[in-house]
Amino acid sequence: MRFVSFQNDAGEASFGVVTDGGVVDLGARHDDLADLRDAIRRDALLLLGEEAAVASPDYSLDTIEFLPTLPNPEKIICIGVNYANRNAEYQDGSDDPEYPSVFMRTRESLVGHAQEILDPPESDQLDYEGEIVLVIGREGRRIAEADAHQYVAGTTIMNEGSVRDYLRHAKFNVTQGKNFERSGSLGPWMVTTDELDPFDNLQVITRVNGEERQNDVTDNLMFPFRYLISYLSSFYRLKPGDIIATGTPNGAGARFDPPRFLKPQDRVEVEVPGIGVLSNSVVSETVE
Repeated sequence: MRFVSFQNDAGEASFGVVTDGGVVDLGARHDDLADLRDAIRRDALLLLGEEAAVASPDYSLDTIEFLPTLPNPEKIICIGVNYANRNAEYQDGSDDPEYPSVFMRTRESLVGHAQEILDPPESDQLDYEGEIVLVIGREGRRIAEADAHQYVAGTTIMNEGSVRDYLRHAKFNVTQGKNFERSGSLGPWMVTTDELDPFDNLQVITRVNGEERQNDVTDNLMFPFRYLISYLSSFYRLKPGDIIATGTPNGAGARFDPPRFLKPQDRVEVEVPGIGVLSNSVVSETVE
């Protein structure tokens, strides 16, 4: 099942299931469910999917405005430098890390599929990072790796947009460069685990204006998904609707010589076979 968060032509936010014919609006059918995160929290995805399978679509995909898959997660957890080739890309002679790098993003830093990403006036170093995202389905703390599959509702995609020079403004954090408003994206939808096993060997591909820049598989992760869920839950209480962006492969714009940062009118596409393609154009941010 593919669950999507969206805004209809009347400007109302809702969520639903993407079918071959369009989108079944489940929010309109269930006043008791506030949004997709609420549906996950109430363990309602299976019943909602069955309902959508026999319902007529309410909208076509080209008539909705995509919102971030989870518009209001409590936690947006991001993992840095997780693909082995990415670590080698730094060419600093360092050993593989013992533990993952972890940082957080805000909700306002992400837009939905087909929405515009903003290139801020403060920098000319807006970059792309294509990533596979885990959506947490159950509350848990100190989760064993062997049980990690029980805590995942599904997977989605992130362009974990970064403003590179702002990443280096401080010695021990990257928060500034990871949280410019509307600098990244999340979508187009969440694919549930009955349709795509997140613990299979998944592939992530990033293209800029049709040119492939990133391409790798999750068998090359230094910290696999099961480990990430277990490790993160040692200090976080993971909750339904929390999301984990699991790291990007090599090939980000900063790693080219000279760097190839994003510019207005560029289009970034992040594809994960089995999920789909997250696509966004870049525009200059208008200073208010």
